[in-house]
Amino acid sequence: MILYGHLRGSMNRCDGSSSKIRIGVLMGGKSVEREVSFNSGRTICDHIDTDRYEVIPIFQTACNKLFILPLKFLHRGKISDFEHRLYDEAEEIVWDDLRDTVDFIYIAVHGRFAEDGTLQGMLEVFGVPYLGSKLFASACGIDKIFQKKLLLDHGIFVANDISLTPNQVKLCDTQKLHDELIQAGILFPCIVKPALEGSSLGISVVNSPGDLVPALRKASHEGVTAEQSVLIEEKIDGMEFTCIGIQGDDNTWQTFPLTEVVPEGEARFYDYEQKYMPGRANKITPARCSRQMSEKIQDICICAGEALDFSTFFRIDGFLKHDGSVVIIDPNTLSGMGPASFLFHQAAEVGMNHTELINHLIDVELKKYGLVGKQNIMDTKKKRAKKTVVVLFGGSSNEREISLESGRNVCYKLSPSKYNVIPVFVDLNMKLYKLSSRLLLQNSTREIAERLEDDSQILWADLPKVCDFVFIALHGGEGENGSVQGTLEMLDLPYNGPGVLASALCMDKYKTNQFLQKRGFSVPKSRLVIKEGFEKQCEIIEAEFGIPLIVKPHDDGCSMYVKKVDEKSDLKKVLKEFFETEKAVALVEECVAGMELTCGVVGNEEVRVFPPSLAVAAGGILSIEEKFLPGAGENQTPAPLPPEALQLVQKTIEGVYREVGCRGYSRIDCFYQDETISPDKKPRVVVLEVNTLPGLTPATCLFHQAAEIGMKPMELLDTIVALGLGLVT
Repeated sequence: MILYGHLRGSMNRCDGSSSKIRIGVLMGGKSVEREVSFNSGRTICDHIDTDRYEVIPIFQTACNKLFILPLKFLHRGKISDFEHRLYDEAEEIVWDDLRDTVDFIYIAVHGRFAEDGTLQGMLEVFGVPYLGSKLFASACGIDKIFQKKLLLDHGIFVANDISLTPNQVKLCDTQKLHDELIQAGILFPCIVKPALEGSSLGISVVNSPGDLVPALRKASHEGVTAEQSVLIEEKIDGMEFTCIGIQGDDNTWQTFPLTEVVPEGEARFYDYEQKYMPGRANKITPARCSRQMSEKIQDICICAGEALDFSTFFRIDGFLKHDGSVVIIDPNTLSGMGPASFLFHQAAEVGMNHTELINHLIDVELKKYGLVGKQNIMDTKKKRAKKTVVVLFGGSSNEREISLESGRNVCYKLSPSKYNVIPVFVDLNMKLYKLSSRLLLQNSTREIAERLEDDSQILWADLPKVCDFVFIALHGGEGENGSVQGTLEMLDLPYNGPGVLASALCMDKYKTNQFLQKRGFSVPKSRLVIKEGFEKQCEIIEAEFGIPLIVKPHDDGCSMYVKKVDEKSDLKKVLKEFFETEKAVALVEECVAGMELTCGVVGNEEVRVFPPSLAVAAGGILSIEEKFLPGAGENQTPAPLPPEALQLVQKTIEGVYREVGCRGYSRIDCFYQDETISPDKKPRVVVLEVNTLPGLTPATCLFHQAAEIGMKPMELLDTIVALGLGLVT
């Protein structure tokens, strides 16, 4: 299947021809960090300047196959969502094709086979220019044992450590190893980590000699190849920081403001989930240290980058100890480029957005190779007036962290040629604050709230003076229950999504299901349980519904407080735990058998139903981690159903959408039951809930369902705005 036939043939982009430079964004890869890489690659593709460059997403599988990635796969949440379809629906290429397919490679692959010189060596053989550090720097940059030697040679402090080969790990003598640790000045607790991995994978905090062996074996076996060497390091106390450096046109290094990393709660270190789950840990930029200390750290990081021969950009992690000394713990030639990563977080502090940063890095590298990016001249006579769009996110609900991810993503993906975008944060008291680009990149709503200034507040009543359209990226609470919609109606401001009535109805899952059931739709058996005297209702519910059961809020989303009850004796316990939250009413439902699906819909009068996705839940119910953590969960789009079943699902979903009065767009969750499990022995669709303002995070299923029918994220958002403005029906 030839998807990009126009790419064939060798082309020179240095001759001033009208063709754009072809930027291949390489993602995926063979390492355990491939999910993080996919997240980075998607972000890069979304923000490369397509007026100047042609973007070609290239996906590398774990078994080293290369595919030009179709749009419909680029915005999936997880590699397994599409990997099984690559051979039938994507164009396979081999490494030798790269020089005729692209002019330049933007490396978005992480870990081994990407940051260790192997990929760089291959690109050198084929003569393909690429972004970032070259062969030697990459090879030593990932090897934590070797890089320490170089840093020490240049007078740069590193953590005290001892290293063990895989064989030494296997034959480990705990007492002898304990003695060696004492001799090296390493006390408990200490850090055990693989020598050749990133993203905090395989790392453990070890509190006693008895815990060493399991941690060593875990670290040695991390990854996709044979065992690797392991480091045991001192656990350093102090301020953990990360420093980003980028080169300018003259190859001199400049660093962004430092980020201070504070692991959350009782966590002993900054682990994988804290890095990639929305709102986790504290990332404080600029770091809370004196200007003198900040400059000292930045200077040392630049020295470290030069010692390791890094180029174009780096990310260096370390600690500022209480005595004022700086210890480098992890230099990186490449950095994760998810939407809220350190790189963008710090760049925002100096007013540099995603597109500006990504294109700066490309421009610097192209000049090093003697390539010149073609600057297209915009025809100002044809420019049309832009509409100003306020994007609301945050809010007071339990879903505010997901709202931040959605709102930020909408801000970045609304077409800059059509809209002036104003990010507006909604605090816990529903007050509005206009955000700068640096505040927009904060890690959590709490961190944004702590940095708000009074002069950035705007009144709801002033919104009509500020904008032409309001894009609601709030989830749950007042943002989704009709309150904000009613406010905007009063202000005569157009907005996205359903109106007051549909929003108010669908926010209440129980009320919605009762409404749909009366109109002939199949819904789960359910009952509302109030906190007072809930124990008395348990036996009635068990007798009526049977086991298993689902307990969840009737007015919350994003899998908040959802629990499955598998044993009769557990219902009271689960309800007791539920009522220990702020909730006073629980929704208890029968556990529906069948295939769990979710399906996006767009339209006002003319409704278009997207291909439904199968949501695969490892624990029986979909967790918040499976929804939003890179690499967790699985969605298959379209769901693996025969055509007639897909048609039944889409027809039912359209009926629900129209019946509850949705407009603009929504996402509806349901179960499909075939004749073998359906009570009436006929295929049927059981409707779970209607989401009137579904998540719009970068890898949300709404985007990959739209991509399945050829609609890019920017086009989907443009359609949603047009529907809200009444420009389309």
